[in-house]
Formats: sequence, structure tokens, C-alpha cells
Amino acid sequence: MTTNPVKVPFVDLKLQHQPIKTEIDTAIAKVVNKGDFILGQALSEFETAFAQASGVKYALGVASGTDAITLGLRACGIKPGDEVIVPTNTFIASVIGIIQAGAIPILAECDRNTALIDLTAATKLITPKTKAIVPVHLYGQMVSPSQLLDFAQTHNLIIFEDSAQAHLGTTEGYIAGSVGKAAGFSFYPSKNLGAFGNGGIVTTNDESVAQKMVSLRNYGAPKKYFHTELGTNSRLDTIQAAILNVKLLHLPAWNQQRNQAAQYYDLLLQPLKEEDIFPITNITGEGHVYHLYILRLNSHLASKREQIQQQMAEKGIQTGIHYPIPCHLQPAYKYLGYQVGDFPVAETLCESILSLPMYAGITQPQIELVVEELSYIIKTC
Repeated sequence: MTTNPVKVPFVDLKLQHQPIKTEIDTAIAKVVNKGDFILGQALSEFETAFAQASGVKYALGVASGTDAITLGLRACGIKPGDEVIVPTNTFIASVIGIIQAGAIPILAECDRNTALIDLTAATKLITPKTKAIVPVHLYGQMVSPSQLLDFAQTHNLIIFEDSAQAHLGTTEGYIAGSVGKAAGFSFYPSKNLGAFGNGGIVTTNDESVAQKMVSLRNYGAPKKYFHTELGTNSRLDTIQAAILNVKLLHLPAWNQQRNQAAQYYDLLLQPLKEEDIFPITNITGEGHVYHLYILRLNSHLASKREQIQQQMAEKGIQTGIHYPIPCHLQPAYKYLGYQVGDFPVAETLCESILSLPMYAGITQPQIELVVEELSYIIKTC
């Protein structure tokens, strides 16, 4: 396949980093000069700043978003054999974190319009072994806190939020990561708040969870050479924390730019509703931080999704699919016992969604080009 030079990348990290290059370089140099590369001052400063921004008391940096789920669940008291409900329509790390914590992932259906977990369907999954729910704030939009809290209280469950795609997302007066007992975030480079490598963090208002996280991430040692937990080595590097601390100051403005870009997409895509093509529904308004902008294609176009992507690429426009295979149909997790047809809504979504370019700083002319080319391709398929 021959493609033209990229006119609209799927994400543009250079655009994000160039204006703050001096700030980042200074922050990195400060760590290098100080030499505290592990659990250093910049990490403590970032943890404090991120906790404050997220509306919680504590934040503990770890090596990845997956580790944030694994260690966070353990810190919340999840034990081997416990059942943890999680949507099947999510990135596989949500499930991996549960399994690595020793628990059993119980997969749940999602809502057709929002792609978020269907709590009504999840109610039917409760057993005496169910100890927690991991709601995924997917694509940058939070699951309703009031509904989550009611669900958890009714069934006596721990809420552990997967906030990997929703940094500073808000709804109903809550900030992502402040609803449950704890939450996990990812700082993968393409996230709304991304590091220059892997990284993650656990947020909580529970002092006991925070104290256990301090130990679990550092070989199970609450103090040097004294190991009380079966911990691991999972610490957010000080240099990465210094970079993130610089970027955190810009995150509210970046999130606002993403939301505004999504509103412009929504406006320009209105005519395609006649073709039964809709963006994933925004139920949180300006609180949606749009890590991703997702379209649902009708059944006719869904079957031609690969062709649509190829033709978009030929026009210099990058697209994605988040995610093409639901967790219950991933080959590695066949042992969980799920089959095709178990989650028809999620399966249909995975077959029909298309991710359009979305990042802070994407311009209106770029969005116009994306919609213009997409509209033409769709009408000629």
C-alpha cells in the first residue's frame, strides 16, 4: 500500500513537547545533577502534585499502568481466588492486572452508546467470591460515580478505578481516581499525561492502602532491608516523575483542547448520522478528556473498515481501532471459558469502531480534512 506523507497523525507528541522542551530539559538536568534517580525528590513532588490535582490524599508512583492495577488491588486487600468484575471492552492490561494480583477476572458487558461497563449486566455476575469491581474510564470518559458507589454499596464491593485513559477527567463533582478505594493510572507516552517511557501511579484516600503501596512497589519493604510483604520492584523513575511534573501543569489546558476538538468533530460529523454513523456518546460533557475519539460504523461499513483505514492512510490520515478484539476472545485468555456470543454488544463494538486522530493541538483544518476524506470514502464504499 502506498501512502502519502502524513497530514494528520493519529497522535503528535512532538507538537506537545516542543513548546515545553526547555522546561523538561531543565527538570531532567536537575535530577541528573542531584543523582537521586530512584525514589528521589522529583518523584515525591510529582506524587504530591498529582494527588492534589486528582482530589485525593495519596499518590504512589509505579513502573507501569499494569503494575498500578496489580499492586493497587493487592494493597486494597484483594487476594488469590477473589473475583473481580471488569468490562470485556477494555485494553488487556485491565485484565492482566487482576490476574497478576492473583484474582479471577469476571468479564462484563458494555453499554452500546458509551462503551462503558454496563452495571445492570454486572449485577448478574455477583457471587459470594466477588470482592471488587474495576470500572474502566474508557476513552477519557468516567463511569458514573453515583451509580458505581451505589453498586458497590449494594453488593459490598471495593471500587478500584482503571483511570489509565482519564487523567483529570470529571463528572458529578468527582475527579477520575477519587471515586473508589483506589485507582490506577498509566503514563504511557501517548496518554493525556504521558512520560518519556513507561510509568504509572496509584491514587487513594486510604492511608493503609498508601502505606502498603510504599512497601509493595519497593520489594515489600516498608524500610530498607526489612521485608514484610511479597513485593516487587516497581517504582516510577525520578526522571520520569520530573518530566510528568512539568507536563501536569499543562494538562488542564491540553484536556480542554481535546474536548474542544471532539466538539468540532461532533459538529462536522452530524451529516453522517443519516448513514447511521455516530461518535461514542459523551455523557459527561466538558469532563470528558477524550484520550481517544471513537466512531461507530454501521454494519455495512464495519465490514469495510480495513478498506476505509487504507484509503484514509493513502490520504495521509492515520486512524486506529481501540480495540479490535474484546478481552474474552483473546487467545491467551481462552482458559477463562468465554466464547463468541457471550458479550454481543462488546463484540459488535469491536467490529465496528474506528478511532480518529485526537491530540492536544490538533487544528480545525486538520479535523476538517479528516471528516472531508472520511465522508467521501464512506459514500463511495
